[in-house]
Amino acid sequence: MTNSEVRSKKRKKSSKHHAPNNNHHGDEEQELPSSDSAKRAKSSKPSKPSGFLEKMRARLSGGHFRMLNEKLYTCTGKEALDYFQEDPSLFNLYHAGYQTQMSNWPEQPVNVIIKWLRKQNPSFVVADFGCGEALIANSVKNTVFSLDLVSNDPKVIACDMANAPIVSSSVDVAVFCLSLMGTNYQSYIQEAYRVLKPGGWLLIAEVKSRFDPNTGGADPEKFSKAILELGFNSVKQDFSNKMFILFYFTKKEKKNSKKNIEWPMLKPCLYKRR
Repeated sequence: MTNSEVRSKKRKKSSKHHAPNNNHHGDEEQELPSSDSAKRAKSSKPSKPSGFLEKMRARLSGGHFRMLNEKLYTCTGKEALDYFQEDPSLFNLYHAGYQTQMSNWPEQPVNVIIKWLRKQNPSFVVADFGCGEALIANSVKNTVFSLDLVSNDPKVIACDMANAPIVSSSVDVAVFCLSLMGTNYQSYIQEAYRVLKPGGWLLIAEVKSRFDPNTGGADPEKFSKAILELGFNSVKQDFSNKMFILFYFTKKEKKNSKKNIEWPMLKPCLYKRR
C-alpha cells in the first residue's frame, strides 16, 4: 500500500468517527419541545373560572340601581314617567336591583298586604299604585288595577300615578307598597282618594327609616294627620316590623273642606355604595 493510500484510509476513518448524527439530533427536537412550544401548550389549557368579571358586573349593576333609585326619589312622578318612557330598559335594570335589595329583608311588606287582602271580600277592586312586577295581581282573586311607570306585562297600566286611568269612586282598596317615591307623593294619595269608594281602604307600606324623626325622617303622626285632613280615618299603624311601617286608613263618607294641608317631606331612601 502506498503512502497516499494509507493517508486516504485514515481520513475516511476519522470522518466516520466525527460526523454528526443528524437523524438522532432530529429525534431529540421532537421529544423535547422548545420553551415557546411549552408555553403555548400550557396556555391552551382552560383557565380556572374567575369571579372578577362577575363582581365587576354586580358593582356596575348596583351603581346603576343606586342612580335610578335616587332619580325616582328626587323627581316628580311625571318626570319619572318621561324618563323611563324614553328608555324602558332602565326600568328593568331598576327592578333587578330592587329585587336584590328586597332579598335581604326578612319579610316583605307586599306579602303582608297580600295576606290581608286574602282575608277581605274577593269582590273588592284593588288599585296597586307602583305595582312593580304585579305580584298582588298575580296572588289574589280580586280585580286589580296594577299601575306603574312602565308596562312589560298586559296586567300593568303605564301611567303617572297622579293621573290614574281609573273611574272615580270605583275602587275598594288602594295600595302603596314602597312606592311613595316622588317629590309630589301627596298627589298620589290625593289620586287614591279620588278613585276610592267611600269607606274604601288605603294601605301604605314604607321604609321605616323614612318615618324616624331622629334621623331626618318624617314624623309618622304628622304624616297621618295630613291624610286625615284629606278625608280619611286612621284605623291602624303597624310598627312591628323592623324594616317597614304599615298604615291602614279608610275613606270618609264626605271629603274634608280643608284645602291647605301641610304634607311632611318624606326622606329619600338612598342606598350607600358598598
